[in-house]
Amino acid sequence: MSSQRRRKGSGRVTLADIAAKVGVSKITVSRAIRTPDKVSESLRLKIQRCIDEQGYIPNRAAGALASSHSQTIALLVPSFSNTVFTEVVKGVDEVMLSEGYQVLIGHSGYSTLEEERLIETFLQYAVDGVILSGSQHTERARRMLTQANIPVVEMMELADNPLGVSVGFDQVQAGKAVTEYLIGKGHKTIGFAGARMDHRAQQRLRGWREAMWQAGLSDDLLITSQAPSSYAMGANLLAEFVQRWPDLDALFLCNDDLAAGALFECQRRNIRVPHDLAVIGFNDLPIAASTAPSLTTVATPRYEVGVRSAKELLRMLNEEEVSESRIDLGFEVKARESA
Repeated sequence: MSSQRRRKGSGRVTLADIAAKVGVSKITVSRAIRTPDKVSESLRLKIQRCIDEQGYIPNRAAGALASSHSQTIALLVPSFSNTVFTEVVKGVDEVMLSEGYQVLIGHSGYSTLEEERLIETFLQYAVDGVILSGSQHTERARRMLTQANIPVVEMMELADNPLGVSVGFDQVQAGKAVTEYLIGKGHKTIGFAGARMDHRAQQRLRGWREAMWQAGLSDDLLITSQAPSSYAMGANLLAEFVQRWPDLDALFLCNDDLAAGALFECQRRNIRVPHDLAVIGFNDLPIAASTAPSLTTVATPRYEVGVRSAKELLRMLNEEEVSESRIDLGFEVKARESA
């Protein structure tokens, strides 16, 4: 039977088709693909030309069954639209691709149930390891990951009891530090505004509360929403704050999208920032340095979190010793013009 007829029946060029065309064994073709240094240069080039001509795509699933490694890892993030995770994904991707791993990315939409479903799906594809955003998972998700017996990294925050290794920074301390910065500037009527209010936003809220309590200040100036974060949401939150608390002198918004929207609304209302109202954000997104006035915020190591998470996963995949289960990459209060 010709390779053409086999392709027509299966819809896919096989390793056997390439071997037959070149006149070598399937093992030799496989070796040329996986460990090209073990095949002569002339033969490797001949095999590669045939692969290119025939449009052969290696069957990674079959390779995974043979070697018990898929050379793939799963990366689960809560949002594709949130630019916070763009740099995280970039960091993970760069490290894993350089080591020959493919990264399968899943989007949970800030839902632990959707994360559980994605974990189940990726485990069915026999991924070698998993990187998760955050430390809040369903019991079933935890059980599946434990039973799978593969390396797991939780990133963006510091888990109290990590599934494997936790890489990120202390979100509570970051929220506390930025509030203490405002208190140190002499502000006393300091509000907290939040949207989406996922676990990390809740931790920043806790940090704000701790700082306010310790300073003997009221923590009643609080407005949060489960709606997605946006510039428009930030503007609406600012409007509600000044209506409810006219004596407000500082506002901590749980991310830079909200803070930028609040700044735009201050300009529309002729509220002078920071003279009448100090505004501060979180994450140090690119827009923060470009607003007028420029936005004081908390710089978070998003790219570094991605890189370090990938490197820790590789250490576990290579069965190297992992020296610490919680890796704190820190944060910085970035003082600019708005506070």
